[in-house]
Amino acid sequence: MNLADSAARVIGITPGDPAGIGPEIIRQALDSGKLDRDFTYRIIGGMQACDPGQPTEETARAAFDAIEMSAKLALAGEIAAVVTGPIHKHRMQTIGFPFPGQTEFFAHRCGVENFAMLLTGGSLTVALVTAHVSLREVSSLLNEAEIIRVGKLLAEFLRLHKQRSPRIGVAGLNPHAGESGALGLEEIEIITPAVVKLSNEFHWATFTGPLSPDTVFNRAMNGEFDGVLCMYHDQGLIPLKLHAFDQGVNVTLGLPFVRTSPDHGTAFEIAGKGIARPDSMIAAINLATELVKKREA
Repeated sequence: MNLADSAARVIGITPGDPAGIGPEIIRQALDSGKLDRDFTYRIIGGMQACDPGQPTEETARAAFDAIEMSAKLALAGEIAAVVTGPIHKHRMQTIGFPFPGQTEFFAHRCGVENFAMLLTGGSLTVALVTAHVSLREVSSLLNEAEIIRVGKLLAEFLRLHKQRSPRIGVAGLNPHAGESGALGLEEIEIITPAVVKLSNEFHWATFTGPLSPDTVFNRAMNGEFDGVLCMYHDQGLIPLKLHAFDQGVNVTLGLPFVRTSPDHGTAFEIAGKGIARPDSMIAAINLATELVKKREA
């Protein structure tokens, strides 16, 4: 096996802030017997914290250094995918981390502007047109181009993941998808034209909407849709975490390599107590290996 073949079977894993639960759920995942044995798992960065549950500038720097190294290794082709442990965004920003989250960090390091955040778990997959912005900014940031851009990324992920033509429900922004304009005009002026263009341009996927946000997720979980295109962060994450809190996985769409992470935070309050569950980390690692294999095929 040559170096390129070997690298194609290596998954890099960063612990996140080592004062959080990242190191312990990684150990549990690696010991679980539930990971794909066709792959090698390489831990990038330190796994030890002086005091679990007590984050410091040093633990934040360790987290920063680990994701920097993981990006370099992935871009150099030395690892096939990156699975990231959770970081504490505010503490990272106090040491000079200039990004809202790891999603934006990896996109910047890869020189990618066409990227998006996707969450998947259980029978629900959601992608976000706007992500780490305040709720009051969402309406002003929505436009046809962004909905089309993220809709295409979602459709491409689902086609790879499901290995068939995907069916996507597009959520409205307002209650009852605007109630024909009585509760808002974004559906009429922005979202509907975007759905029409998505349907006309990407015949290999089916887009339906805009649909009432209070019913579209139930329809997706019952099998009508393979994924839901959401207009803002909590619109997608609240139902996802309610449905699959312990199995949710965060995926960064649009990168030249696979990047996943567990869909939870550092949980400093339970770090080191032996009660953190590794389910989401296991799911994140397994999705990474699955996507690597499907990309190869």
